[in-house]
Amino acid sequence: MENQIREAVNALKDGELVILPTETVYGIFADATNQDAVEKLYAAKGRPTEKALNLNVSDFGTILKFSKNQPIYLKKLVQSFLPGPLTIILEASGSVPEWIHIGKTTVGFRMPSITSTQSVIKEIGVLVGPSANLTGEASPVLFENLSSEILSKASLALQDDSDYGLDTTILDLTLSPARILRNGAVKKEEILEKVPEIGNIQ
Repeated sequence: MENQIREAVNALKDGELVILPTETVYGIFADATNQDAVEKLYAAKGRPTEKALNLNVSDFGTILKFSKNQPIYLKKLVQSFLPGPLTIILEASGSVPEWIHIGKTTVGFRMPSITSTQSVIKEIGVLVGPSANLTGEASPVLFENLSSEILSKASLALQDDSDYGLDTTILDLTLSPARILRNGAVKKEEILEKVPEIGNIQ
């Protein structure tokens, strides 16, 4: 696996796309700081260019770098659920490339818990990695669910199937009260139990 991780890191540094496992579904990843690679990712998925991408990070410090006006309970929320199947939306800082937030004032953060994928993200710094499927098709939970077409768009694919089979829960912290934009593996009740400081969640 170490050799595959190194191959994935080198491919991403070269601006290629790589398919990596997460604890929810397989994602197709690109270096978030490489505009050409991100544009290649949009094209590979047939993803509308007005649809923003989340940032995949490996640590809390990177979340702080790419966001601003964080709520006081953010660190506790991150420590309680990340790495894991939760996407957190915060206000975007000036460090977020324009080809990521595409004019929006917010950006989503994801921290996958699969060890091999964590290692790759840590090496690169920050990745984008939407589900590894063509837009409109089902998200691939298992390696065999990956279509030949999406596999052909990536330089390589690492195999390590998910534990959940559900998409991440998307929690928008820029709203008051906070709002769940997509129900997923992390439930509202779990968030309120572990981070009561959040107050209420719509």
